[in-house]
Amino acid sequence: MTLEIRKHGRVGAEILGVDLARPLAEADFTAIRAAFAEHGVVFFRDQQITEEQHIAFARAWGPININRFFAAHPRYPEIALVVKEPEQQHNIGGGWHTDHSYDAEPALGSILVARELPPHGGATAFASMYAAYDALPAALRQEVDGLRAVHSARHVFGSKAAAYEALQDTRRDGRIGNAGAADVLDDPVHPVVLTHPLSGKRALYVNPSFTVRVLGLSDAASADLLARLYHHARRSEFHEDFHWQPGSIAFWDNRATWHYAYNDYHGHRREMHRITIEGVPLG
Repeated sequence: MTLEIRKHGRVGAEILGVDLARPLAEADFTAIRAAFAEHGVVFFRDQQITEEQHIAFARAWGPININRFFAAHPRYPEIALVVKEPEQQHNIGGGWHTDHSYDAEPALGSILVARELPPHGGATAFASMYAAYDALPAALRQEVDGLRAVHSARHVFGSKAAAYEALQDTRRDGRIGNAGAADVLDDPVHPVVLTHPLSGKRALYVNPSFTVRVLGLSDAASADLLARLYHHARRSEFHEDFHWQPGSIAFWDNRATWHYAYNDYHGHRREMHRITIEGVPLG
């Protein structure tokens, strides 16, 4: 097979001509790494990989983060289960976010493998934070360059997060949890605009789920600035949907994208396997 890279609409690239069940040739890995850095998310179709092969592919990129909050695969702790049962109303990831921005060293990326899909719906939207930064009005770009923001997991996963109705059934059924781990996490500070360590491009690095305030601003000014950035980043020209099929895999860069899991398949089961790869400090 000959590796081919095709743009996926406004966000991402599809990688064709590669079998992830086998070790990648060095040239193919280099090409995929370059596409990942450039586009922020890469997609693979028609892959038939085992859990062991999923883990091996992830380890080729770096150490694996053992998720503290999602239910783990019963035989492979490296794999976090992202599951919605037919009777459940709320899904995991049903809001714009980037994974693990609440860590001192945010995750490099996440590799999501489709294991069981509903007959319709269940797509994932991705948003390019490269494109969102590039399209900032000049005055707003000048306002945010050099600022730093606080990120936190406690208001989502912590013991006080039980008041958040949107996640009630995900806690009761054990799909997410471990409030004790969230409660003791420090809240790290990251740049509002980062320079991507692989691509060298600039990207917005705030997100509605885990960014709680901008340092050096009053509460009101911080909330106003974040609201303006989120309104801008939600513009449709920065987004593209990925429609899952059997054998689909998405590998997104948490430093360059947001994502959002649609919750439009009530009454059907969806099971995805996610591995997250450790990152590096953002400065």
